[in-house]
Amino acid sequence: MKAWLLKEAGSLDHMEWGEIADPKEGNGELLVRVKAVALNPVDYKVAMNGNPAWNYPHIVGVDLAGEVVSVGEGVSGFKAGDRVAIHTSLAKKGAFAELAVVDARAAGRIPDEVTYEDAAAILCAGMTAYEAVVQKLNATHKKNILIHAGAGGVGGFAIQLAKMQGLKVFTTASKSNHELVKNLGADVAIDYKEENVTERIMEETNGRGADLILNTVGRDVATEDLERLAFSGHLAYIAGAPDLSGVKPFSLSPSIHEVALGAAHASGDDRAVSNLAFMAEELMGMVKDGRLESLVTKVLSREELVEGLEELQGRHVRGKIIVKM
Repeated sequence: MKAWLLKEAGSLDHMEWGEIADPKEGNGELLVRVKAVALNPVDYKVAMNGNPAWNYPHIVGVDLAGEVVSVGEGVSGFKAGDRVAIHTSLAKKGAFAELAVVDARAAGRIPDEVTYEDAAAILCAGMTAYEAVVQKLNATHKKNILIHAGAGGVGGFAIQLAKMQGLKVFTTASKSNHELVKNLGADVAIDYKEENVTERIMEETNGRGADLILNTVGRDVATEDLERLAFSGHLAYIAGAPDLSGVKPFSLSPSIHEVALGAAHASGDDRAVSNLAFMAEELMGMVKDGRLESLVTKVLSREELVEGLEELQGRHVRGKIIVKM
């Protein structure tokens, strides 16, 4: 088969479109003909940093949608020709190829009404948002949520999911993206470049703070979020835990949640891996029903894949970039 081969870690320039032996599915696995992949920040980050579990040349890419070619031993419920979408393990060869071997437990079925492109788009970013907003942040008796970087993939899905839960949504975004995030459902868009986010949140909540916060930015901003969090509020983070050393015991009473989607594969926990398929199917069902926008903003050819990763690396991409394989 052909694939985008990473000769060595350290640069996207080390990726070449070339030949490699066809993979073979093992016990509990599916061999999938890749139809579409979604590009994610984790893809260029691991290409730069590498992984001790890899042998080179390596194939990166964590999100794929495609058609089952063959089914490994011990797998039930799948057959050749089934349409599936999977968030894959970082430790194994990935999605940027004509064929990929995946863990059958993590494979979600694509409804007939959903395209391969939309199915790929909802995986890493959509499932991260789902895990945070639906499965970890407790919206019971809560009124509002602050979602950082609402114009990005995780933020864009999180806005939509939060509105489904009846929450008032505050989000941070550049001024040029305010119309976009409001069209997704955000009630208040905050220009983080020009405004003091903490002051604005306190103003909007009459000094109480946000009931829930999803931080997609980093440790420093997550620490600042503690100043924006209401008493007994919940803070979920995906890019670095907040520093809690400045929070006095029995004062804020915060609940802190780490969201680490891909860690399910490394956990060895069957329920955690199967939850990846559950979340994928839940999100694809929402796309099918017209309740969730897949956020696809650009579709590239496979020859343009590295260019797409370079664009994503610039950190100013709206929504999701998809590559047809």
